[in-house]
Amino acid sequence: MLSYGCHIRHLSVLNSTRLRQHSSSIAKTAMGSLSALYQPIQYPTARRDDSVLDDFHGVKIADPYRWLENPEAEEVKEFVQKQVALTDSVLQRCDCRPKLAEKITKLFDNPRYNAPFRRGDNKYFYFHNTGLQAQSVLYVQDTLEAEAEVLLDPNALSEDGTVSLNTLSVSKDAEFLAYGLSSSGSDWVTINLMRIRDKTVQPDTLSWVKFSSISWTHDTKGFFYSRYPAPKDGELVDAGTETNANLYHELYYHFLGTDQSQDILCWRDPENPKYMFGGTVTEDGKYVLLYIEEGCDPVNKLYYCDLSELPNGLEGFRNESSLLPFVKLVDKFDGQYQAIANDDTLFTFLTNKDAPKYKLVRVDLKEPNAWTDVIPESEKDVLESARAVNGNQLIVSYLSDVKYVLQVRDLETGSLQHKLPIDIGTVSEISARREDTVLFIGFTSFLTPGIIYQCDLGTQTPDMKIFREIDIPGFDRSEFHVNQVFVPSKDGTKIPMFIVARKDIVLDGSHPCLLYGYGGFNVSLTPYFNISRTVLARHLGAVFCIANIRGGGEYGEEWHKSGSLANKQNCFDDFISAAEYLVSAGYTQPRKLCIEGGSNGGLLVGACINQRPDLFGCALAHVGVMDMLRFHKFTIGHAWATDYGCSEKEEEFHWLIKYSPLHNVRRPWEQHPDQSIQYPSTMLLTADHDDRVVPLHSLKLLATLQYVLVTSLDKSPQTNPIIGRIECKAGHGAGRPTQKMVID
Repeated sequence: MLSYGCHIRHLSVLNSTRLRQHSSSIAKTAMGSLSALYQPIQYPTARRDDSVLDDFHGVKIADPYRWLENPEAEEVKEFVQKQVALTDSVLQRCDCRPKLAEKITKLFDNPRYNAPFRRGDNKYFYFHNTGLQAQSVLYVQDTLEAEAEVLLDPNALSEDGTVSLNTLSVSKDAEFLAYGLSSSGSDWVTINLMRIRDKTVQPDTLSWVKFSSISWTHDTKGFFYSRYPAPKDGELVDAGTETNANLYHELYYHFLGTDQSQDILCWRDPENPKYMFGGTVTEDGKYVLLYIEEGCDPVNKLYYCDLSELPNGLEGFRNESSLLPFVKLVDKFDGQYQAIANDDTLFTFLTNKDAPKYKLVRVDLKEPNAWTDVIPESEKDVLESARAVNGNQLIVSYLSDVKYVLQVRDLETGSLQHKLPIDIGTVSEISARREDTVLFIGFTSFLTPGIIYQCDLGTQTPDMKIFREIDIPGFDRSEFHVNQVFVPSKDGTKIPMFIVARKDIVLDGSHPCLLYGYGGFNVSLTPYFNISRTVLARHLGAVFCIANIRGGGEYGEEWHKSGSLANKQNCFDDFISAAEYLVSAGYTQPRKLCIEGGSNGGLLVGACINQRPDLFGCALAHVGVMDMLRFHKFTIGHAWATDYGCSEKEEEFHWLIKYSPLHNVRRPWEQHPDQSIQYPSTMLLTADHDDRVVPLHSLKLLATLQYVLVTSLDKSPQTNPIIGRIECKAGHGAGRPTQKMVID
């Protein structure tokens, strides 16, 4: 899932859960077995407007489906309806789908938990799903041993489960809960307030919130949040279906019990309309930190404001037009800076400044030019995260060849104190504050549905005790095997790939195989559990693979940069090399190989089927960025130029036009007349409320594929289906109801 531009962990809207949910569509690999059932497909004909031409630095580029960019047009709605009907007619030919859905539903029907977090004197909060609830429910308990009560149940807020909890924050004294609700998967959020002791919803309602955290001041008078200006009269449409660019982000402070119109405007920068802002109150309550970002690169500016030095507090700004008096600590986009802890003016930051694999540094605000290393950059491993706990300790996580390593270190010196034993997998969450001695660690892996560990750092030798564990009846991890291989790419670079299969697999090329990838925005794909792929592996002998291609963050910023901008083709070469390995090693064969990716991974799939249609039997591209010449014009697309470039710059246009999925659809049988080659069975998936990667990307590519490969010809060699799934009341992926995940 594409980030809006924020790689600061506390603000990121790049939800890794969605990257994992995309893989639930493995059930659609059954499409690869549909060929024997196919009857000739009657594709709807989409109008082409050949008069639409753009001039990119002297190069004329046609855009005949420009009209599909208007989601409110009746013609677009008719196009969508016809495509939905076509897709339904094709999928109904697969009689195994109901059986798979039944098995997947049974496996989903098991309790799931998130790690608890503590606020106030000793209140604990956690999320729990009994199994098939559309949304997980927020619970509260006075102690870990006390009976838990439902605090907020999102399932009660809509009949179909499409209202989800997007963000939340509990005040330091545990008196109030501020929570953001999203409808139909949109990035737009409405913040509401609840008094925790009696579960009374307060009248405060904050609208037009997007890409925002919620950070309370310690006096519980209010909190900082981020928003965009409200639409002008006549511009208001169904939130989530609009395509206009998101500009002029602002930071506000809201006082409890007041109308949003009385909120304090804390920061804005009208001269830089693409900038995005996030405000975070330090754990000691003394400072508010202002994070400023301009795109998706892991870099930010960092300002601070000493709240204790405001003569009349924040109340003094209620009737003033001035912004908060932030002091500029870092005023260049030369690295990422994430605050880990502070002792008055002495701050510790996680940064990639002069450290592509990240390091921990310290600076005194009184001497802002004197930075010192606390934990130097590792030669091999990526310092993924750090959290101050138990007073003066750190729990840090490293990524070592795409596997997590957990350590306890001294906050002051950075010296190693303990190594915490964990299996090969992913640390999904660490729940603790600096004042907490006991922390909770969420863990998952390909063969571990989920474990929450409890670790007491107050003991001489802290260990990892199981606090809660997800148990799925019928799942036996001993039936499967996980292997990591390192595949040479086109230029010789070794690309890690995980392969999950039954232990008794015979490498005879007979197995259906799903290859998943992302390759962008510094995002690492690490081992995680997926119910659907387990069903296919167990019952159909399928193989599931994740290729850790360049563009991601698996080996730090250098790995990221080697798969972005002018180097983007490396991503596709890496993915193609991984696919070729799976065939040559005997796991599968091209007609049984399905590739899948979402968001930036959807772009990956779109580019790869253009470049190597002969290598794949099936392709699933979720919410992909497909028009690389115009992506920057819609919603938050301008933030992605840091990874892709922008067609408005001549050099970057020439990068983009070479691989843009929309502009590189060719008839493979004409390029290779001596071979019987066609495009794989292809499904493009999008959603009507995806306001991150707007649906027009998938719609335009779908129309182009169907025209070039089928409808423009009297008789086409393309017999594999080219279809699209356009989901209603859904977005880019966050907050998807359980039922939708099962259907996928």
